[in-house]
Amino acid sequence: MAKLNAIGLDEAKAADLAGRLNTLLANYSIFYQNTRGYHWNIRGEKFFELHVKFEELYNDLLLKIDEIAERILTLGFSPAHNYSDYHTMATINESKEVADGMKAVENILGSFQTIISLQRELLKISEDANDEGTNALMSDYIRAQEKLVWMYSAFLNN
Repeated sequence: MAKLNAIGLDEAKAADLAGRLNTLLANYSIFYQNTRGYHWNIRGEKFFELHVKFEELYNDLLLKIDEIAERILTLGFSPAHNYSDYHTMATINESKEVADGMKAVENILGSFQTIISLQRELLKISEDANDEGTNALMSDYIRAQEKLVWMYSAFLNN
């Protein structure tokens, strides 16, 4: 019989989930910092529009970073918190192109592709672990982010 953690989940499955959530956390953290850079450094004719949108996005990313870290703690594990760890764990790279609004939006769309893909993997794993908390969190994120992908794509006329 499987050993259960404090919230009644199989400890081995919870450990796998926490590890994958830490990978997601690392990607969100790099995505967040990139978006802060876009907000701070944006230039050009779309400055006013994008400056506001990037701030909205990084504020949302910050909330999600906190929720993911708290979910890892709820599962009984520790969230990663060092950028050196994030660089090792994340597949999203730091952006050096922060002043060009169109390039920033393209990078945001690429980051969403990575994030959404990781969250879909977590949906499957959390379902198998009977972890409704992680599953609901990922489902909510995906739904909202798919809409943002549509909106940012429309901005680029894609």
